[in-house]
Amino acid sequence: MRYLPHTEEEIGEMLAATGRRSLDDLFAHLPDDVRYEGDIDIPGPLSEWELTDHLQDLGQSMFTGSSRAVLIGAGSYDHHQPEIVRSLSGRAEFLTSYTPYQPEMAQGTLQGIFEFQTLTARLLGTEVANASMYDGASALAEALLMTLRIGKKKRTVAISSAVHPHYREVVRTYLAPGPFEIVELSLGEDGRTNLSGLDEIDDLAGVALQSPNFFGVIEDHAAGAELVHGLGALYVACFSEPLSFGLFKSPGSVGADIVCGEGQSFGMKQSFGGAGLGMFGCKQQFVRSMPGRVVGQTVDMEGKRGFVLTLSTREQHIRREKATSNICSNQGLCAMTAAIQMATLGRTGLRQLAKLNYDKAAYLRKGLLAAGARPLFSGPVFNEFAVIFADDFEPARERLLGKGIVAGLPLAPFYPDVGNAFLFCATETVSKTIIDEVLEEVRR
Repeated sequence: MRYLPHTEEEIGEMLAATGRRSLDDLFAHLPDDVRYEGDIDIPGPLSEWELTDHLQDLGQSMFTGSSRAVLIGAGSYDHHQPEIVRSLSGRAEFLTSYTPYQPEMAQGTLQGIFEFQTLTARLLGTEVANASMYDGASALAEALLMTLRIGKKKRTVAISSAVHPHYREVVRTYLAPGPFEIVELSLGEDGRTNLSGLDEIDDLAGVALQSPNFFGVIEDHAAGAELVHGLGALYVACFSEPLSFGLFKSPGSVGADIVCGEGQSFGMKQSFGGAGLGMFGCKQQFVRSMPGRVVGQTVDMEGKRGFVLTLSTREQHIRREKATSNICSNQGLCAMTAAIQMATLGRTGLRQLAKLNYDKAAYLRKGLLAAGARPLFSGPVFNEFAVIFADDFEPARERLLGKGIVAGLPLAPFYPDVGNAFLFCATETVSKTIIDEVLEEVRR
C-alpha cells in the first residue's frame, strides 16, 4: 500500500485547486542546478524469498554482533539481555504503546515512564530525570543548550576532546545556527581532560566531560564540578556506558548539575547504531529548563495513586518561544526496556555485573601489555581501553577477523595524532577462551 494512496481523480482535483497542470509543475520554481534529471538508478523489484537471500548474502559479507566476539565498545556495548527483559518488554501493551496524546488516559504508559525516571535518577545521582531523549549524542547537545539557556547572555561552552567524536559532531550541529562558541579541551598524559585554561573564558555557560571517556578513562567528576562551579558555570557529566555507575560514584552525587548519556547497555542489543536511549537528569532547580517530558505521581479525587504529565515543555504544548526543545521523548519501549533491566539487576546485580566487566577488560589489557603493547594513557579505565602496538597490529587483526573475532577499533581516523593505537573493549559476554585466543594471535 502506498503511503499516499490518492487516485488520479483526487490528484487532478488538487492540481486544479493549486492552478498546476502536473505534479512536476509544483517544483517548477526550483533552479535547474538543484533538480535531478533522468531516472534514478534503483535495482528492480525482488520476490520475498529473493530479497531474503539477498539480505542474508549481505549479512555474511560483514562482521556483526553474530560474530564470535566483537572486542569494540566506542559507545555501543554488547551485554547479556536476561530472558525476563525480553519477555516483559515484548508484551503487547508495551510493544505497541505510543506517546500518549491524552496522557492521563494512559496510566500504564505513564507509570512505566515514572518508574524509568525514578531508576534513572537513582542511577545518575540526580534529583530529577526526564522521560528519556533520543540517544546519548542528542542528550549531550540538549544539555549544553540547557546550560546556555540558564546562563542567559553567556555564549560559550567547553567540551572535552575525549567525549565521543560522534557526540561532539552532534553538539556542533546543534549549536552551529546560533551565536555560540565551542571550546574543545585537551587531554593530559593520563587521558583525563585538562581544565587549566577554563578561567580564561569570560562567558562560559557549561563544561562537558564524559566518564568513562571515549578512551575508557575515568574522569574526576568531583574535581571538575568544583572547578567549574568556581567559575560560575554549569558542569555536565556525559556517559556512553552507564554500567560503570555500578562501580564508580554517580556524577550527580559528586556535584554534576546535568547528567546525560546513552542507555543502550540496559537491555538493548547493538543494531547498526540503533535503537538507542538518551538518559537525562539534573538538579531540581533546573527542572524547568530541562528538555523533554517529566511524569509525576499524584492522587485522584478518591485518594488513589495516579500519574500525570507534570512537565511537557515542547513547542507542541506551549508557545514556541518558551519551548526548551522540540524533543518530546525517546521511544517509550526503549525506556521501558531499560527500566526492566535496571529493576531486574538491582543495586547488587549492577555492581556485580560492572565488576565482571572491569575484570574482563583488565585481564585483556594485562595480556596485551605483556605481549608488547603499551597503554595510550595511564589513567584508570573501566571495560575499554586504548593501547599502542610497537609493530603493525593489522596482520593479527586480519587473522582474528578470519576467525570471527573483531579485535580493536583503529583510533587514527578519529584522532590522527595517536598513531598505531587501537581501542579494545571486553564485557561480560566475552569469554576467557576468546581473550586467550586474541592474546595468542598478538604474540605470534
